[in-house]
Amino acid sequence: MSQTANRATPGAERPSFQPAAFLRTTLPLDLSQLEMLDSGRYHSIWLPDHMVSFWPDSIWTPEFTDLATTSPSPHRHLDAMAVAAAVAVKTKNVPIATCVVDTVRRHPAMLAQTALTIDHLAKGRFILGLGCGETENTVPYGFDFEKPVSRFEEALKVIKLLWERQGLVDFEGQFYKLHHARMDTEPYEGRFPKIWIGANGPRMLDIAGRYADGWWPAGAWTPEEYAAKLKIIRDSAERAGRDPMAIIPATTNFCLIGDDAELAEILQAPLVKALVMQLPAEVLRERGFKHPLGENWRGMQDIDPGKLPREKIVDMLARVEPEAILAVIEHGSPEQIARKYKGYVDAGLRVAKLLDYSGMAGLKWAARSAQKVREAEDALIRLVGAQT
Repeated sequence: MSQTANRATPGAERPSFQPAAFLRTTLPLDLSQLEMLDSGRYHSIWLPDHMVSFWPDSIWTPEFTDLATTSPSPHRHLDAMAVAAAVAVKTKNVPIATCVVDTVRRHPAMLAQTALTIDHLAKGRFILGLGCGETENTVPYGFDFEKPVSRFEEALKVIKLLWERQGLVDFEGQFYKLHHARMDTEPYEGRFPKIWIGANGPRMLDIAGRYADGWWPAGAWTPEEYAAKLKIIRDSAERAGRDPMAIIPATTNFCLIGDDAELAEILQAPLVKALVMQLPAEVLRERGFKHPLGENWRGMQDIDPGKLPREKIVDMLARVEPEAILAVIEHGSPEQIARKYKGYVDAGLRVAKLLDYSGMAGLKWAARSAQKVREAEDALIRLVGAQT
C-alpha cells in the first residue's frame, strides 16, 4: 500500500483492506519483530497507551494463571509516545499509531508538540491516535475525569490551532487556555500527522466525523452495529464539509481463535472469563444474558483493577457464562474468524487488528496465538482480495 493511500489524502486512491499489527508497550518490551512488521504486510503498527491494564491484581497470581510466573504484574506499562519514537527510528515504511492516547492525562499543547516530533522521526508516518480516556488510567492518579468528551473535543481544537495557526495563539476554553502561545515547528514535508479517534457513543462519533482521519470503535460487536456507527461518522463528516470516504474505518475487536475443543478449555481460564469485565451489561442483556457485575456495569469505563477485591472477582468468575462471552466475541477456527470479519469488511472496515484473546488462557495458548492470528489474517486477505 502506498504512503499516500495510508495517509488518506483527499482525492487519493482509497485504502484497500489490510491487517494492522499490535505492539505491546509493557515490559519486557520486544522490538525484535519490527523488521517483519515493516515488511509491507501491515497497514500500520498500533501501540496501546495505559497506566494500568484491565486485569485485576487479585487474579494475576499463579493460583489463577501461569502467565503470572513470567511477569510479576500486568501493569508494567511504558509510555506509548516514547515507544512510538523508538519504533519510528527503527522502521522505514509502516505507519505508527498510538491506540489510543487519552486527552485527560496529557495537555493538548504537549500532544501537539510530541506528535510533530515523532512524525519528524518517522518521516511522516506517525498517526496520533486519541481517545477521551478511561477510569483506570485517570482517576487513581488524580486527573480530572469530569466531562471527558467535552474535554476531548476542546483538546482537538487546541491541537489544530497550534498546528495550523501561524504566530501567536490565544484561546479561552472551558478546560484549556492559551495566551500568546505558539508552535513554530513546521510539519514534516508540509503535512501534519493524521489523527485517528477511538469513538463509540453518539457525541464521540460526531466528533470523529468532524476531526478524524481514521476511526476505531470502542465497541461495535456486529457488522450491522459497525456499519451504523460508521454511517454516523460519515454523515457528520459530510455536514462538516469533509470527504467522508477519506476517514479510514478500523477495528480492534477481540476474538477467540480455536476449534470447539480448544474453545471449551480456553473459556475456563480465569483471565478469559475476566473478559466479561470489558463488556457492558447492556451488550449482554441484548443477547439474553445477565452481567455478573450487575445490570449497570458499563464495561471498560468501570474497571479499576486496584479497587476490585478478590472476593468480588472470584464471585464474578464463578457466575460467568461462557455462552455469554461467545455471544459477543467472534470465535472459531482461523477460517471461521476470517469469514466473520469479512462481514465487517462488507460493512466498511478497511484496517483490522485481529486480537486473539485466547492467549490470555495461559502460556501454552499464548505461544500459539501469533500463528493463529496470522492464519486468520491470511484467510481474511484471501476472502476480501478479489473485492479490494
